[in-house]
Parts: sequence; C-alpha cells; structure tokens
Amino acid sequence: MDGGDMPPRRFFCRKGEEIMSAKLIKGAEVAKEIRAELKEEVQRIKEKYGVEPGLVTILVGENPASQSYVRAKQKAAHDLGFYSVQDNQPADISEEALLALIDKYNKDPKIDGILIQLPLPKHINENKVLYAIDPGKDVDAFHPFNVGKLMIGQPDYLPCTPAGIQELLIRSGTETSGAEVVVVGRSNIVGKPIAVMMMQKGPGANATVTVCHTRTKDVQFHTKRADILIVAAGVTEYVKGDWIKPGAVVIDVGVNEVGRTADGKRILKGDVAFDEAKEVASAITPVPGGVGPMTITMLMKNTVRACKVHNNIKE
Repeated sequence: MDGGDMPPRRFFCRKGEEIMSAKLIKGAEVAKEIRAELKEEVQRIKEKYGVEPGLVTILVGENPASQSYVRAKQKAAHDLGFYSVQDNQPADISEEALLALIDKYNKDPKIDGILIQLPLPKHINENKVLYAIDPGKDVDAFHPFNVGKLMIGQPDYLPCTPAGIQELLIRSGTETSGAEVVVVGRSNIVGKPIAVMMMQKGPGANATVTVCHTRTKDVQFHTKRADILIVAAGVTEYVKGDWIKPGAVVIDVGVNEVGRTADGKRILKGDVAFDEAKEVASAITPVPGGVGPMTITMLMKNTVRACKVHNNIKE
C-alpha cells in the first residue's frame, strides 16, 4: 500500500511553479495491515509447531498514562493470539524484588518478550532493571547488547518506534537509497537508533544521514536539504513549513498535548507545523494517526520474532 488516502491536491506558487499538498502516510492503516500479517503468522506457528508467542508486561505503580499504554499492549497481544501476562506490582516494590521478578520471567519458557513499562518509581534504577532483562527477550531493544548489535548492522530486534518509521517509509514507497535524511533529535529511543538504521545497508536504508540537536548551530540549513525529514524534537510545531525542502517526505514523531476538548479529549499536535508542512512536502505523517500506532505493532512483531528464535523456527 502507498500509505495515502487521496491523490495530492495541486497548487501553484506566485512564480508559477507547481507545488503539491502532501499525501498522508497513515500509520494507523499500515499498522492494521501489519497486524493482519502477524495474526496469520501466529496462527500458522501455533498449528505447525504447537507454540505461541508469549509476552509479559510489568507495570509498577498506578500511573494513569502507563496503565493506558499497558492496556493497549495487552489488547494487541490478545488480539494477535499471544500468550500474554499482565503483572502489576505496587509502587513501593523494592528494586531487589523487581529484579527477582525479571529473573523469573527470564527463565520462563512460555515468555518470549519482557516489557517493563517506564517510568519506574524514583527509588528504582531504570538502567539496572532494563539491563537485567535477557537480551533475547528484550523486545523493546533497549539492552546494550541489542543496541550494539544494531550499531554493527546485525540486530536481533529493532527498536519499536524507529522500526515503525522505517516500515512507513518502505510501505509508502519512499526511496531511501542515496537519500539525504535529516533527523531532528538525538534521544536513545528514537533519534540515535533511526539514524543508525537509515545508514545501514538494506531495505528502507542506504541513506546519508545528518542528526540535528540542541547544539546544532543552524537547524534550518540542514532540514531544508533533507529528502526525508524525521522530527523527534519533543517541541510542539518546532519545524515550520519554510524549513522543509519542497517535495520532501516528513515523518513527525512528536505527540504533544496542547489542550482538551469540551468533553475532555486530548488535543494533540506534532513536532512539525502540519498545516504549513503539508503544502510543501510530498508526503507527511499526521498527528495523531501517524507514527504512534506503529510502535506497539512493531513490539508485537519483535515478540513473534523472539518466539521463532527461541523455538528454532526458521521460516
């Protein structure tokens, strides 16, 4: 699929040069397509090998946002036919007890993927907890072992949000080989890994990559030459329309709450000024409904892959 919904509208600037209103790269639609593929794969694995992917999500405390995220992950796992466990722990659980819990799931043959919902309470060292997960069950791909394998181009699992971005580029038909890619943001979760992934050899990659961050002297200089612009700055509408090269593909990773409707629904905006950008770019992800739906889907994909590795399934 091309990720769009309707043909781009045509506009002309004052000089008579044709410009386009960008097609939408709809992550919600792509995620639905991938989940349908995964559901078929899970059913085939069950029937042929008698095993099913197993995922445990561990939630510490009662943070409402974390509860919502965990429910979404568990629902996705259930819908795909996983063996899934939701393990809720009190906010005052000791670090030692949490590490023991992780060790239990590391040794559980029914569990292929372990997910610790962040943030954790302040008395617990997040890195210590994340590093305690067996790298073979680290379906978030946060463990240094998996980060290192990603760097050398031999990943077991791809980090979920960057993997979702790459999948959107591939399935929207965006040419990445030889493209100038500019990433705005250098977080360990999105900016750094997507930069590494885009420069590797392979589908949806082979690009020349520039990373911009808070110390970059002239961000606009770089964004204006990007064929593909990936923005994960964490700042509402940071990138303006005139920062974008005409015809560029724009991937907006930002999800920023800017208010609430009268009935309490969240009003979300991205890190790109969408109304301006859509008149310059050739394709763009909306917020919401763009990159967001892909993250959990890629988590599910990693869990299926882990199941196949653990059971020596080579199809």
